[in-house]
Amino acid sequence: MTIDITRRQATALLGGAALASALPSIAAAQSAPILTRPIPSSGEQIPIIGMGTWVTFNVGSSETLRARRLEVLRSFFALGGGMVDSSPMYGSAQDVMGWCLKRLPAAERKGLVSATKIWTPAGGSGPDQMRETRALWGLPEIDVMQVHNLVDWREHLRAIRAARDEGLVRYSGITTSHGWRHEEMERIMAAEKIDFIQLTYNPVDRMPEDRLLDMAREKAIGVIVNRPFQRGALIDRLAGKPLPGWAAGWGITNWPQFILKFIVSHPAVTCAIPATSKVEHMQENMAAARGPLPDAKTRAKMIRYVESL
Repeated sequence: MTIDITRRQATALLGGAALASALPSIAAAQSAPILTRPIPSSGEQIPIIGMGTWVTFNVGSSETLRARRLEVLRSFFALGGGMVDSSPMYGSAQDVMGWCLKRLPAAERKGLVSATKIWTPAGGSGPDQMRETRALWGLPEIDVMQVHNLVDWREHLRAIRAARDEGLVRYSGITTSHGWRHEEMERIMAAEKIDFIQLTYNPVDRMPEDRLLDMAREKAIGVIVNRPFQRGALIDRLAGKPLPGWAAGWGITNWPQFILKFIVSHPAVTCAIPATSKVEHMQENMAAARGPLPDAKTRAKMIRYVESL
């Protein structure tokens, strides 16, 4: 994979002295195999960078916009991507995803790990929603079925387990976002056998470190990270700020990679799911799944550096 940075840009970011030693590290990182992590409950390996579809794939019936999302998805799989996450709550996103998958040959999407959710209030039918989801995606089974934002989680977890027994679902999970309802998520993790939790985590949203990430490791629960860029707000905050010179040694050439490498370097994290509508941003995101991951000492430096800006 080519490096999406010019020598002039690298010089501006790193400084001439750092560049001479950094460029070989960058090149090595970008040519390295894609990194994977095991799903704790099964050992199945999946790529550490996936993709979300919130907002980005909610484009309605526009053939032009759907065609652009198809190219984003094609790029994702070509670069080694696996998990694609969506929800019935995301407008037309699941319908658009199915439209795109139908137009990708099986060989081009063989790494797909489908992940979506039940989101229906009390009295709603989880089985009906899962049936509709499979139809929209055009898949006989969904790999990861999650309870969206813990809505009626007891009822929906029962429905997910029943679907798993029927061979319609492979893994179960629960989700939250924006740092909400962590205490309730912790109680569910303690009481229920689930395969995944999904939550928000990045260098400035670190509440999950207080308990949830450690608990996920203790209970052998996979962790999917949503909103890694705070829906772009974190990228905007860092725009125009220089990367630290030592970032290049970890194969980091831009802020999205800095953030994603911080996230997926946490040993409890299975996969991060940044959302994008642009192929060039997909290329940046997927580059974070290659090369070395920061160690604990470097992760602490990353936090201090972001806090200093």
